[in-house]
This record gives sequence, structure tokens and C-alpha cells, in this order.
Amino acid sequence: QVHLVESGGGLVQPGGSLRLSCAGSGVVLDYYNIGWFRQAPGKEREGVSCMSVSDGSTYYADSVKGRFTISRDNAKNTIYLQMNNLKPEDTATYYCTVTARAMTAQELAVEGKDYHAMDYWGKGTLITVSS
Repeated sequence: QVHLVESGGGLVQPGGSLRLSCAGSGVVLDYYNIGWFRQAPGKEREGVSCMSVSDGSTYYADSVKGRFTISRDNAKNTIYLQMNNLKPEDTATYYCTVTARAMTAQELAVEGKDYHAMDYWGKGTLITVSS
């Protein structure tokens, strides 16, 4: 059985940093395109950052460029999202997702808005940015 388990969320002050982790079990993440999405109450799911193994591309939403970094550690079967200079508008539940379908990172950011378009999702971790 496949599981993606996010961790690293919590309460942080504006300007602070967090690193989210997404550990895979029952699946080898090396071969998957990966993405981080977020959803705030009353808002649509948004692609935050994605990484494609299909073409090596990465994607960052304009709102997080220069502040967030996506990465993966295949030895640990884990993907990460380093988040710096957090802002109140970053408050949301963050989800990791993967797909084996060939696509660019930007395509993944769009495809992932459809829950059923991806292969697997984590259950999410809440980040609250507040003073």
C-alpha cells in the first residue's frame, strides 16, 4: 500500500522558515514527478512548487519564487519544501503529490489542481503564519 506522509508544518511567525518533508512508503519516488500544493480555507488548491523527472524542470508559483525551494533525496525516498521568509498569506494546508505520467513541472502545477489527475497524495500538513 502506498503512503505519502507530510511533516514539518506548524505555527511560525512572519519572516520565519519551515521545511516540509514528504516521505514515501510502498512507492519509489525516484521515478515520479513531484509537487507541493496548498489550499487555504475558501480557496482553490494551488500548485506551489513542482519538479519533473521527465525533463528536469522545476516550477514555482510567482508568490513563492525566491522564498521556497523544492528538493528530493532519493536515498531517503523523501521530497522536501524549504520555505523561507514566510508570510501570513502562505497560511494553508500543504500537500505533496506524485505522478508517474510524463509531464513538465509547469504542467504538473496545472494537472494537480485536479485531485484525480495525480497518482498519490499525502494527507496534508497545516502551516499557520501569524504573529
